[in-house]
Amino acid sequence: MGDNQPLTDKQQAVLDFVHAHQRQQGHYPSLREICAHFGFASPFAATRHLQALEAKGALQRVTGKARAFLPASGVRRTPLLDVPLYGTIPAGSPVAAEQEPDTHVSIDASALGLRATSRPFALRVRGDSMIGVGILDGDTVFLVQREPRPRDIVAALIDGESTLKRYLVQRGRPFLRAENEKYSDLLPATELVIQGVMVGLLRRQTN
Repeated sequence: MGDNQPLTDKQQAVLDFVHAHQRQQGHYPSLREICAHFGFASPFAATRHLQALEAKGALQRVTGKARAFLPASGVRRTPLLDVPLYGTIPAGSPVAAEQEPDTHVSIDASALGLRATSRPFALRVRGDSMIGVGILDGDTVFLVQREPRPRDIVAALIDGESTLKRYLVQRGRPFLRAENEKYSDLLPATELVIQGVMVGLLRRQTN
């Protein structure tokens, strides 16, 4: 194959995920992480996509370094989304259609598994109630407005207070659960409104 051949949709998605992971985590993803993100049955599938990206000139391995690549120029890129950032959660205000965002965060749509026409929003995490799933104080979470499924991580308004928790249903009754044993389950007394379902995370930068 020659360099800079057109990529398939799946190859483009893998390429965008590899670069988004490097920007967010500070290193490129492992085969296991690529498999987990895309639901591949074996590391061979991830390897095959990386080899195809190399053959097409979209990635270049760095000699002597594991999980290290150089991007190639002239490769088709997915458009960036400018995602509105609406303050903090759990202490932040509810996200409403008329609320003005604090700022915007640009991110590859495919890194979140979304189309470029999607309309996600972002919230900055404050607190440690979700550390059990790697969501840390200062991280930024990306969410979309859709009906939640059990075990989704959601931004919710529960009895007038906004929080980020796991959404669960027991005996037909929804409730929220932290991923930190210090915190109790939250059962709504009067109201539970799901503001968004988490689809991605941007790791805070530490010195």
